[in-house]
Parts: sequence; C-alpha cells; structure tokens
Amino acid sequence: MSPLSLAAEPYTPQLAPVGGSLAVSALIALIPLLTVFITLGWLRWKAHWAGLTAVAVAILVAVFAYKMPVGLALLSATEGGVFGLFPIMWIVFTAIVLYQVTVVSGRFEDLRATFHLISDDPRIQAIIIAFCFGGLLEALAGFGAPVAITGVMLMALGFSPLRAAAVVLLANTAPVAFGAIGTPIITAGSLTKIPYTQIGAYVGHQTPIIAVFVPLLLVLMVDGKRGVRQTWPVAVVVGVAFAVAQWLSATYISVELTDIIASLVGLAAAVVFLRFWKPAGKDEAYAALAVERERDLALVASGSGGSGGTTPAAATTAQYDVSARELEERARSLNGSRILMALFPYLLVIVIFSIAKLVNPVKAWLATTDVKIPWPGLDGQVLTAAGTKNSSTIYTLPWLSGPGTSLLICSIIVALVYGVSMGKWWGEVTATAYKMRFAFLTVASVLALAYVMNLSGQTITVGTWIAGTGAAFAFFSPILGWIGTAVTGSDTSANALFATLQQTAAKGAGLDPTLLVAANTSGGVVGKMISPQNLTIAATAVGLVGRESDIFRKVVLWSVGLIIAMCLLVGLQSTVLAWMLPR
Repeated sequence: MSPLSLAAEPYTPQLAPVGGSLAVSALIALIPLLTVFITLGWLRWKAHWAGLTAVAVAILVAVFAYKMPVGLALLSATEGGVFGLFPIMWIVFTAIVLYQVTVVSGRFEDLRATFHLISDDPRIQAIIIAFCFGGLLEALAGFGAPVAITGVMLMALGFSPLRAAAVVLLANTAPVAFGAIGTPIITAGSLTKIPYTQIGAYVGHQTPIIAVFVPLLLVLMVDGKRGVRQTWPVAVVVGVAFAVAQWLSATYISVELTDIIASLVGLAAAVVFLRFWKPAGKDEAYAALAVERERDLALVASGSGGSGGTTPAAATTAQYDVSARELEERARSLNGSRILMALFPYLLVIVIFSIAKLVNPVKAWLATTDVKIPWPGLDGQVLTAAGTKNSSTIYTLPWLSGPGTSLLICSIIVALVYGVSMGKWWGEVTATAYKMRFAFLTVASVLALAYVMNLSGQTITVGTWIAGTGAAFAFFSPILGWIGTAVTGSDTSANALFATLQQTAAKGAGLDPTLLVAANTSGGVVGKMISPQNLTIAATAVGLVGRESDIFRKVVLWSVGLIIAMCLLVGLQSTVLAWMLPR
C-alpha cells in the first residue's frame, strides 16, 4: 500500500496512542498548539507561516503518534482549509467590502461625526463602538465580522492600528457565548441533549460577570490608569447595564436575542448617561493616541509590518486624519437624514440578519439551500473515539444562508443607495481580495490545523486528560473551551469538540453537567482574542498583515487573566457559590 493511500478500514482515534499513557499522549498532542504560540508570541513569525508550520506539525503528530494514514491526515487538512475560506473568511471579506463601500461613498465621515455626537472622547467611543456596536454585530453575524468592522471604525476615529486591533479583540469577549443568535449554546444543547435554554441560563450567570468589567478594561487599554480614573462612571454604567440585560434575557427572555438586547441596552445607557455627565481628559487622550498612531503607521509604511507598501489602514487613517475642530463642525452640521444615511449600512445589516435568523420561515428556507458535501476520500473513513461515524467529514456549503452572503447583499444595496457605481463596487471587491490574500492563507491554515487535530484524536486526548482531575475539574473546565476556541476561532466549534466531554466528566466526578457545559462556552469567550484566526482578521482590518504576533503579545495576558477569573468563578459556583446558579 502506498504511504499516501487511504486506510482499508475506517480510522478510529485512540485516546492514549503513545505507550498507553494519556498524559504523555496529551503532551504530544499539545505540540501543534505550542507551535502556534511559540512562533507567533516568541519568534514573531508572520501568521501564515506560523499556521502552515503548525499544520505540518499536526500532520506529523497525527501520522506518527496517532497512526492516522497520511492520506486521511492530508484530506482532513484540505477540508479544514476550505471551511476556513468559506464560510469563515467569506464573512470577513464581505464585511470589509461593506465598510469600503461606505468609505468611497464619503458617508463614513458622517458616521464618524455621528459617534462624535454621542461622545467626542476616544475612550468612550471605544466602549460604544467596540463593545456595544460590536456586541450587536456579534449577535447577528459572529465569526469575526465584529472585529473586522469595528477595527476599521476605530482606526478611522484616530486609533493606532495596534491599539484598535487590541481593543476590538478584548471587546469581542462577553458577547461571544450568545453570538450568531445563540449558535454556540444551541450547538451544546443539541449535542448533550440538555435543553439549550437551561445551558443559556447558566451561561447567563457567568459571562455577565466578565461583561461588567470589560468596558473598564477597554478604557484601561486605551488610556491607562488615567483613563480609568476619568471615565469609570460611564464604563461602569455601560458594563452593568449590558450585564444585567444579558442575565435577564438569558435567564427569562430568549437565548437567541440575548446579545441583541444587551447591546442595545448598553448603548442606550451610554447615550442617556452622557447627557448628564462628561469625562475630563479628552484632549490628553487624543494627544496620546495621535503620537502612538503616527509611530505605528511609520512602522507599517517602512515595511516592518511585512505587508509591503501602503496598507488599507494607512490609507484610511490618512484619508480621515481631520482635526478635532473639523470633526466638531461636521457633527454640528448633521441633520436627521444625514445621520440616518450614515447609520444606514449597519441598520440594514441588523434588519437583514434579523430576518434571516429570527423569522422562522425565512430561516428554514435558507437552511434548505445549504449544500452538504461528503468530503471525498474522508467521509466514512474516520470514526470518533467512541467508534461512531464522524459527522465532521461532511462539509456544509452555506452559499446563501451564511452571514457572508447577507453582508455581500448589504454591500450591493448600500452601494446603490449611496450612488456608488457597480464598477466602483467591483473595484473594492477585487482590491480587498488582493489585500487579504495572506489573511486567506492564514485562516485556511488555522482551520486545517483544527481539523487535523480533531479528526486524528489529538483534541479529544487533551480534553480527556484535563477532565481526569476529578472534582477539581470544575476549576479547569473553562480551559477546555478556552483551548478549543483559541484553536478554531469559534466558540461554537469549541462546544462541538468538548460539550459532551464536559457532560461525561461532570457525571463521573459528581458535578452538575449543565454547569460544566456552560463553563465550556464561557471559557471560550476569552479564548477568541488569542485565536490565530481572529488575530489575522484584526490584523487585516487595521492594515497590520504580518504583525499578528505583535497583536498576540498585546492581548495574550488579558486572555490569560480572564480565563483564570472564569476558572475561579466556575469552581466556586460548583461549591460555595452554587446559590448563584438558576434553579
């Protein structure tokens, strides 16, 4: 048999393939993940090289440690790579095209001025755009769209590329569990047979604790301790409003609508509160951001960012680098119709996504257009560790129902309404595709890595090893969601990997299964900011392609700190804080 030939019978992953030792096997299975973190965080490689190297390492581990046939390992990588391109990067690509249409139309200047009307303080704009508006986008689209859209918006408001990327990644935490109309929680429920409303209620008693502090952390990231001292009242008001709304909706109203309700309540709280209170230190904050922005753009222009030439971010910032006085004059000149037109693209996104996700007849019809493709040579040839057929080998092509297609339709409608010709629209499509070429490669390689690790059994080995800590597993259970989301870039995928494992481990340790399944979801929300997929999306949006390692280094400690906090919370909820959980 040729080394590249497929197995004569289906491949079944072994939990402990190396010497029968689960611990040794898990440590070996962690090597591909360590490869990503070392090459990105320490060696500062470009993300696409880090991703491709990690894929190669994962294939070697699959073949030599897990005895997976070479052909199956390579086919696993191809399916993951295609999934990374469509639907994942399709969403990001169309989100940026939509933004570029607003830029070439000239309407984005009015959007800047509209946010300026709410607050002319960059620290509060970070809360409003990255946290509130980003949470709304996460609720409707997910899969990186909030990072892509809010990243470029902060850039155009004067943030440095690196600062904008870090801020939007940190902001894209608390809403993730209920993102894409509750998809991560619904997925966990379908796999574990625990009612997803029950899981959502538990998550609604965990992630709001994070949400309370995220606006404060955003201010700290934007302007340090000075910013916290000067703006903490509005940060606290928005954080508490978002958290309370998230808790109430997840527990009593609707899992699917949780982030929509929480984001709108948080935004409304900010608007009302700012009518009666204004922070000090706005000018100092702008000055500090301006210095940092010039330094970052100089680095990018010099080519140290690795992308060469003028980046979209550099061009965008130069185009919108207007003085505070000019911005103030534009804001004062706005009328109702101009504000409506400035907000039109994003209001359209909300309407179209709401129809597609919340109107059941439309949602059901769109689902019928999905194309299910058994991956050639792979489907039926890979089983789960339990010996059942692995459904991951069937690739779903959501050519019409996917968020990316909805965003593409939005971009065409916006172009027509704004008077942008189809020729200019197509020019933005092709230009964006060219600028994102390395991002496409990076995300394809990251999803290829995830598929190889999942189908070969590496991921389940790591999960089972961590789950072997017994009653103490309650403290460690969020780490599985954190790892799963960091690898795949999706809380939904992390639940698909580990939800049933969490349930089984909980029963074995005498713990509440719903608590640990919810913990997997809640742990995943803080793993998303260090996912290579999301790092690449952020880097592409702000024009720092090739500097994903710099963004990683800026956010990794925030992610580690938040996962430690989540582990402590879940551990205490399994014991002395059990009264916090819904009954």
